[in-house]
Order: sequence, then C-alpha cells, then structure tokens
Amino acid sequence: MAIPIDMGAEIGLSSGNVRILLVSDLHYSLKQLDWVQSVASSFDVVVVAGDHLDIAAVADGDAQIVVILKYMQRLRSKTRVVVSSGNHDATRVDESGEKVARWLQRARALDISTDGDLLEIDGTLFTVCPYWDGPAGRARVEDLLARAASLPRRRWIWVAHVPPDGTRVSWIGRRHYGDPVLVEWIAEYQPDIVLSGHVHQSPFRKDGSWVDKLGNTWLFNAGREMAPVPPHVIIDTEAQTAEWSSGAGQQHVGLEESLAQPRPELG
Repeated sequence: MAIPIDMGAEIGLSSGNVRILLVSDLHYSLKQLDWVQSVASSFDVVVVAGDHLDIAAVADGDAQIVVILKYMQRLRSKTRVVVSSGNHDATRVDESGEKVARWLQRARALDISTDGDLLEIDGTLFTVCPYWDGPAGRARVEDLLARAASLPRRRWIWVAHVPPDGTRVSWIGRRHYGDPVLVEWIAEYQPDIVLSGHVHQSPFRKDGSWVDKLGNTWLFNAGREMAPVPPHVIIDTEAQTAEWSSGAGQQHVGLEESLAQPRPELG
C-alpha cells in the first residue's frame, strides 16, 4: 500500500526481504516497457526512476502519458510498482513557477507509489522523491525525507531521479552531472540505498559505474541504452547482492563489500 506523506501512518516491521528491479530513463521506449512488463512478476517491486517521457518522440506528450499510465497499470497487475518523476516528465509549471510532473500523480489511483509517497514492504521503507526544479520543490523533498525519517523501518530506500553529485553514478565521462543537495541529505539521513537514473553514460564510461557508495549508503544507476532490454539492476536484500545487466555485460557486487576497487569487474 502506498502511504501518502500527509497521512502520518505508522508502519509495522517484519524480517522480510525484497527483490527489486531498477530501471530508469526508458523515455517512451515501448520495447523496453514490454520487457519490464514481461519480467515484472519475478520481483517484489519494480522501480522506474524517472524520465518516462521522451520530449523528442513523434507522439505528443499527452498521448505518451496515456500510454505510459496504461503500462504502469499492467505492471501493477503483476507486482508492486514505484515510479518517480524525472526532468523529462516535468511538463507543467506550478504556482511557484517551477516545473513539475503533475500528470504522474494519476498513477496513485492505480495503486502505484509515486512522487511524495512512502511504501513499506516487509520492513523496507521506500521514499519516492519527486524531481525538483527550484526552492519550493526542494522544500517539499526536504519535508518528505524528514517525515520518512521518523518512521520505524529495518531498511530505507530512496528513489530519486538525479543521482548524488561527485559519485561514480553521476559521471558522464568528463564531469559529474548529479545533485549536490542529495549528497547533503544522504549525509544527514544515511539511507541504506538510493536508486537513481538521469545520467545515461555513467556505467559505460571510464571512472563511472552503475554502483557506488557514500558512507554506508549504496548508490545505483542502471544507465541507458537503445536496446529492447534496458540496462537494469537487480537487488536481492536476502542474498545481499546487486547485479547490473546491459549490452556491455554483467557486473555484480555483494552488499556487504566495501567497494575498494574503482568499479566491479565484469563477470
């Protein structure tokens, strides 16, 4: 069940584990959405970390939204679904003059967890951070994190489209392209895992990666490829493993590792 932040609901704890599929930046790729739908039932939760729309597509934005919401509904028939907004999804301007993905709130009526929601699965708390475009949006995310921090949990996972700046998951090959404020929030709250997207290149560039750590917080960004199967990360909290698959091959880490090496070896 998705728990909107203004409900103030408490969550129960259990010793359960979750198997998570992370994808992002699908940008209205119907073949990739078909693949996600085909494998969704193998996971406890599917996370799509923003940029659902493609501003360069032939189909206009409103038509894309209709199709994307239908795909989300189909995914929800197979498993729990968490979707955050990205910069490409911010199609409107709010009363503060900041870009927002207001259309994505319609996913909540489909029993999908989206921007501003908290989802608890067997003691794992997912916090879905909206893409923010200015001080008003940033304040909403700050309030969301503060509210979530007060809830009991065994494990805390954030979904935020833009990865933390200065990390291997924000590296585009010549500079970082992440969110410096997210770095501050991670230092303050120390979540267990942050799931992001936005930076398509990081897993495919020297000195970049699909995985990194800030302190004890694991960071993941699957990246983007134009292929029928999108790059994706599978996280298994029971096995304490994470595996990345893409056209470049597969990589894996144990979630008890220190990540002493610049990036995991292929294999």
